[in-house]
Amino acid sequence: MPLALLALAIGAFGIGTTEFVVMGLLPEIADDYGVSIPTAGLLVTGYAVGVVVGAPLMTVLGNRIGRKTMLMALMGLFVVGNLVSALAPTFGVMLAGRIVASLAHGAFFGIGSVVAAGLVAPDRKAGAIATMFTGLTVANIVGVPLGTFIGQAAGWRVTFAGVAALGVIGLLGIARLVPAMPRPEGAHLRRELTAFRNPQVLLAMAMTVLGFGGVFAAITYIAPMMTHTAGYSDGAVTWLLVLFGVGMFMGNLLGGRFADRRLMPMLYVTLGGLAVVLALFTVTAHNRILAAVTILLVGALGFATVPPLQKRVLDQAHGAPTLASAVNIGAFNLGNALAAWLGGMVISAGFGYTAPNWVGAVLAGAALVLAFWSAALERRTSARETEAADPAVVPPTADVRIPVHH
Repeated sequence: MPLALLALAIGAFGIGTTEFVVMGLLPEIADDYGVSIPTAGLLVTGYAVGVVVGAPLMTVLGNRIGRKTMLMALMGLFVVGNLVSALAPTFGVMLAGRIVASLAHGAFFGIGSVVAAGLVAPDRKAGAIATMFTGLTVANIVGVPLGTFIGQAAGWRVTFAGVAALGVIGLLGIARLVPAMPRPEGAHLRRELTAFRNPQVLLAMAMTVLGFGGVFAAITYIAPMMTHTAGYSDGAVTWLLVLFGVGMFMGNLLGGRFADRRLMPMLYVTLGGLAVVLALFTVTAHNRILAAVTILLVGALGFATVPPLQKRVLDQAHGAPTLASAVNIGAFNLGNALAAWLGGMVISAGFGYTAPNWVGAVLAGAALVLAFWSAALERRTSARETEAADPAVVPPTADVRIPVHH
């Protein structure tokens, strides 16, 4: 794999840390600002909504400059947003800082996916994308638990200041390792928008929203779920997030490897398994050991869907991949926002801290249904194209009337 992928992984590490670390610090942030846990959950929802909006917006704004320059600009925006969060005097300012940082997220991963895929042979694209996303998964093994520990020991503001420093390192890594990449020829907004006329692109994005949303329904409220239901201490949340990160790392590597071989079967297995595991989490959350195992499985199955879904969008949006790739990253976070909001609703309604797991199971199950639908639609389209191109198909002959003699 090219060394430039390391630079993209460094940027992904910083972004992954700021995206997920807030989940382990929700109780501390809520106490500091005097708000409820569901209200503090808006920091997850707001970040996700910012990614959804920022992904296409920042991609369009950067359509006139080289991809390396745009990636560096996005990391600069990420640094500013995290500094605002670290210094925020009120919850509203904290939320605003999260949104500013989130504007860089979707475009970074979207443009980065295109750059990563373009650096390798066609049969290694999913593996290259997975390598970039390795930074995101390693963030959940190292960055998020460490940030949670620091936040609980020294204050959550120190954590976000540290995340801003990670952004600076990511920016320097891109400047040093990613080759200069001029704006691609023929990169016009109108052409990029044509990708969204393909129903397979839209179906893949819908699978992204629902599938990864299932993960976030459970993980957004992992801290209160584990402390109030499973009986873990506040400090134990740190190593539980390590388990989640290990699962993500494993799932990302498996997803990248098998997506290059059999993409749709990989999605069937991971989405189906995710739905089952999330449903079981409502039971296993009451036992410490089973809860820990389930967290590992949720991370593995959830993130195993990322490389195949991203690759499917790139494959189906051939010729105009940049905007579609960025919007699909936004779709991941639209799922996050939807799931965090729905999870907060069922908690506020009095169903308990395990109720978001049912929300996640339903979302993942719906994504599996869409995967089967997408495959069936693709088979029908392929059959029609084969029939139209088959020279063995004889056109109907002219109507020949045979005279009848009386």
